Amino acid sequence: MKRKIMVVTAAYGYDQVRAAGGQTAMLPIIAEAGADGVEIRRELLTDAELKTLSIMASAIELFGLLACYSAPEPLFLEDGNLNPRLPQLLEEAQALQALWLKVSLGHFSHTEQFDDLREWLDNSGMELVVENDQTACGRLQPMQRFNEACQTQNLPISLTFDMGNWLWVGDSPEQAAQNLAPTVGYIHVKAAVTHRDSYRAVPPDEADSRWLALLKTLPNDVPRGIEFPLEGQDLTAVTPPYVELLRKE
Repeated sequence: MKRKIMVVTAAYGYDQVRAAGGQTAMLPIIAEAGADGVEIRRELLTDAELKTLSIMASAIELFGLLACYSAPEPLFLEDGNLNPRLPQLLEEAQALQALWLKVSLGHFSHTEQFDDLREWLDNSGMELVVENDQTACGRLQPMQRFNEACQTQNLPISLTFDMGNWLWVGDSPEQAAQNLAPTVGYIHVKAAVTHRDSYRAVPPDEADSRWLALLKTLPNDVPRGIEFPLEGQDLTAVTPPYVELLRKE
């Protein structure tokens, strides 16, 4: 069975997506590129679109694509409690007919609300994937602690492994893969190169060989999302080679 390749709408750039008329306008480009699905970003949705997610779901289905839903929200708030907005986000993911909802970890400190979290997930029937973001909360140590707690309590949560983000927080992507690979359910593919006093995302074949090598250490059968910049005059020409690259590697 071929692995699924998703295209993150934000890969085309926020300004480009807005100028095109929103994320729905990117669907024909993504479908024509031969991708299997699209990652819809909540931060790129208008208020009107948020109220009519079923219409977007129909458009995604019309183009023969799968959907996943990304919300720029932490699973845990600064006080360590569960984000009370999670049930609403799960509902939105359902309305979008998404395969999963992606959030960041946030300030995980205890497992006292794991039963509540389990109930929310059971009630929604939605899969949850938790990503290592570019904050201190997304470092390897807290991600590992959360991952181990989920395993111990049989909480059905997997990880989104963002390849490049580890460098933003000062961790080794290779070490992270070594520690987390078995529970990775989705991969955000991007390489990172130094840029001024930080990093910037680039395609994995335009950076050190470490990035494509890293990809090979992660589960072979989980979906891969293109999150590095897809830029150019003709986006229908830019996207297919990368879909093919990630399908093969």
